Amino acid sequence: MDIYEQIVQLRREGRRGAVATITNVRGSIPSFQTAKMLVRDDGSIVGTIGGGCVEAEVWQAAREVMEEEKPRSLTFNLNNNPKYDTGLVCGGTLDVFIEPVLPPALLYIFGAGHVAFNLYKVAMVAGFDVIVVDDRESYANRERFPDAREVIASDFEHVTQQLHVPESAYIVIVTRGHRDDMRILRWAVNANTRYLGMIGSQRKTISIYKELEKEGIPAEKFANVHAPVGLEIGAVTPEEIAVAIVAEMIAVRRHTSPNVASKAYKYAAKHASPEDSQDALAETTGNE
Repeated sequence: MDIYEQIVQLRREGRRGAVATITNVRGSIPSFQTAKMLVRDDGSIVGTIGGGCVEAEVWQAAREVMEEEKPRSLTFNLNNNPKYDTGLVCGGTLDVFIEPVLPPALLYIFGAGHVAFNLYKVAMVAGFDVIVVDDRESYANRERFPDAREVIASDFEHVTQQLHVPESAYIVIVTRGHRDDMRILRWAVNANTRYLGMIGSQRKTISIYKELEKEGIPAEKFANVHAPVGLEIGAVTPEEIAVAIVAEMIAVRRHTSPNVASKAYKYAAKHASPEDSQDALAETTGNE
């Protein structure tokens, strides 16, 4: 199989991997400079860099690289370490560069109102591919979201039953009403995506969580929901809230802890607060 075709296929499927390349050779080794090996997220490989213990160590390092999403360089001295003995006349040194293969940052926006529109614009600038979902064709259309990967105008229940969302995806729920937000969250907490956020105050969040708990959804399912969504930067307008949300998604994507706190509500650890800019916005615009 062609490694480059497999890389494209992995990214198309929203999966991760890592590519190991022999970048430098000194002396005799059981492979050649520029030899490549792709390690997929399920542990399977395409290609080889020579087999044996070297390849086994590179395989393990590749698994770590795809988790950390940071490249790594390794050096192997085949002459000085007997465990690299391949049974061949090899006594050289090789350098291996391992780089992650990451899927596109794919954002699903549920809702197509004012907040969603600004979120789409900011997220596109930040390098996210965007899919917009709303049950109103007058909002969810190509004229309003011309550069989105996909715009879906259909009933939320129908769409969520048909979608196959990769675990590497990001989901933000900003529909025009709390009832629709709850319907989507009911589905989204089981999608195990990289990021899940929902607009609204802590009061609204508690209300929705309690309703879903009555249906049998365990409270721990809400532990990773970013609600109220976005970093705490005092955002009030749809444009500002969009910036706060994208900033939080970037922090997740880059594995960083921002200096600005997240507003993510820790269910069962706090009490509701009646004042919140996101709720105020929702009351005046219908979450739009």
